[in-house]
Amino acid sequence: MSFVTEERKTPQESISPNTYTFDLFGGVDLFVEILLRPTLTVQGDLPILSDDLIKDCLSILYNCCICTEGVTKSLAAREDFVTFLFTLMSNKKVFLQTATLIEDILSVRKEIIQLEEIPNLASLVQSFNQQQLANFCRILSVTISEPDVGVDDKHTLLARSTQQKTSTCLSRAESNQVTLVNIPGFIERLCKLATRKVTEVADASARLELEDWHSWLDNALVLDALMQLAIEEAEQSSTAVLFGLTKHRLPQSMKIVHEIMYKVEVLYVLCVLLMGRQRNQVHRMLAEFKLIPGLNNLFDKLIWRRQPSGHVLHRQNQNCDCSPEISFKIQFLRLLQSFSDHHENKYLLLSGQELNELSDIYLNANVFEMDALNNTDRNLVCDGKKGLLTRLISVMKKEPIDSSFRFWQARAVESFLRGTPSYADQVFLLRRGLLEHILYCIIDSGCKSHDVLQSYFDLLGELMKFNIDAFKRFNKYVNTEEKFQMFLTQINSSLVDSNMLVRCIVLSLDRFESQTKDVKVVEVFSECRLLSYMAQMENRLSFLFRLTSIINVQTLTQENVSCLNTSLVILMLARRRGKLPFYLSALQEKEYAEKYPGCLLNNFHNLLRFWQHHYLNKDKDSTCLENSSCIPFTYWKETVSVLLGSGRSSRCAIASYIDEAYRDLDRDFLEL
Repeated sequence: MSFVTEERKTPQESISPNTYTFDLFGGVDLFVEILLRPTLTVQGDLPILSDDLIKDCLSILYNCCICTEGVTKSLAAREDFVTFLFTLMSNKKVFLQTATLIEDILSVRKEIIQLEEIPNLASLVQSFNQQQLANFCRILSVTISEPDVGVDDKHTLLARSTQQKTSTCLSRAESNQVTLVNIPGFIERLCKLATRKVTEVADASARLELEDWHSWLDNALVLDALMQLAIEEAEQSSTAVLFGLTKHRLPQSMKIVHEIMYKVEVLYVLCVLLMGRQRNQVHRMLAEFKLIPGLNNLFDKLIWRRQPSGHVLHRQNQNCDCSPEISFKIQFLRLLQSFSDHHENKYLLLSGQELNELSDIYLNANVFEMDALNNTDRNLVCDGKKGLLTRLISVMKKEPIDSSFRFWQARAVESFLRGTPSYADQVFLLRRGLLEHILYCIIDSGCKSHDVLQSYFDLLGELMKFNIDAFKRFNKYVNTEEKFQMFLTQINSSLVDSNMLVRCIVLSLDRFESQTKDVKVVEVFSECRLLSYMAQMENRLSFLFRLTSIINVQTLTQENVSCLNTSLVILMLARRRGKLPFYLSALQEKEYAEKYPGCLLNNFHNLLRFWQHHYLNKDKDSTCLENSSCIPFTYWKETVSVLLGSGRSSRCAIASYIDEAYRDLDRDFLEL
């Protein structure tokens, strides 16, 4: 049975009567029995299978899985065989073939395997060398990821809420994450793998061009097999030629691709663990084992050594067959995003010199330093003058405008700013020309990607929030009415994408209006087109009307629920100023003008009821709302309760603005 990978054909292109016949007459079951028999016998003399026989059995089983439909699923259904394969990985000579088969089997299982049920898992993992551990990460990625990971935004919050209601215990993926984090030395070894340097030869002609990798390579496991051959040949001083390249050139040229592929798997596992329930524990370990300084040292020579050319640009959540280098960059950016997001360890992305710059910004502005900055261990930050954040901004500004990396770059930088707004963090990034670059991309670059534009709107919002210097810079760049109208056009083209920026402007406006004794604020306020525009009540009402019109309980997702919260911010600020009845009355008038009375307000009432159901049970989400808006969560809850009030006499209750004939407030959205 020839290997499909040698023929370079997909299963659909291959005609495999041999594997079909082999399986039909019990060959697959027989080979499983051959492999399992030494573990099943109770006799004194255990039969010992040769490594070559085990290799052949595994290879033929793998080929049957690829070529004959149903074989993989039938093997996946055998718990005893799957568990046995894990224990077989302790045999170094058959590790590669075993890992290949396990990866294929786990990918089709309906239920995620429970790692804690694998005998002696900790000692098995500790026995792996670094190359085997990196390969094992390919298997682990299937065991620690929820089935719908990566497309979470496509599931409505209502559906997720119902699912969480029925399941309160840890999922299998979460349980597996706990198991891995608790294996002694596991995280430390992953950090070493992620930050391990690759020795590159000076002669560029001896290097494999990464863009051409898929012209001769099917997958990482084939590459591992080739590397194994190369190592064996080097040991035997063979002069054989592999794929037309001599032994002196192939191992070195493959080394870069090999290391990058390993790092993709390792960074993915670390990223998932960073987003899990053990986040703080994992954070402490990653800081202690200097993951961030290590990645900083690799940035120029490996991670972003050059811009890949000729690759097909892809969008968020779009399936594509990326080269290893592209996958590596994206996984690196996702890791930075997870590492920085709402965590004080974000300052490890800076160098000691840059931390001093932040302290100086606080000192010059006469503002107290944030505790997170004071508490940062200087021994764990990036080496040299530039930290990872500064390097990231530098490559971001050079990135082609239609590059898919822009989305991930913006997300990674934005995560550094998320949480309670920090004046010094904002000024640090403003000094590096980030605001002007974002405005160029939104207004002047011709960028059409919704994903990229959304990431820039979100980043711009975090960069400008409550920062009068940022609004001054904005006005300096958007210095003509034509530019300002283009900016508004981009905002209005998709409020789902831009609503976080709208929220930032509304919140900043409210704060600046209370700072009438600050000469700088008054000066910028009087000149800034953006603040003047949002200061007009009819414009805020227009945003409020559209934000409450584009969502309903059945279509709420993690991506668009921000529209509901932005609507609430507008109404909370109105309530503070005693103008809530005016806003609700304006919404009622708009309903009648559009000739669908009750539709908008009934929908908004349902949304707020769901808001209570969703947020009052979520500590993290409520903390994020409070920190990002600087409005106490108690005020959020009070405002929602006031809006949902049932008294007809209350001028702050939505029900008061819906005529009896059109009222539909008691629908049970959880049953829909």
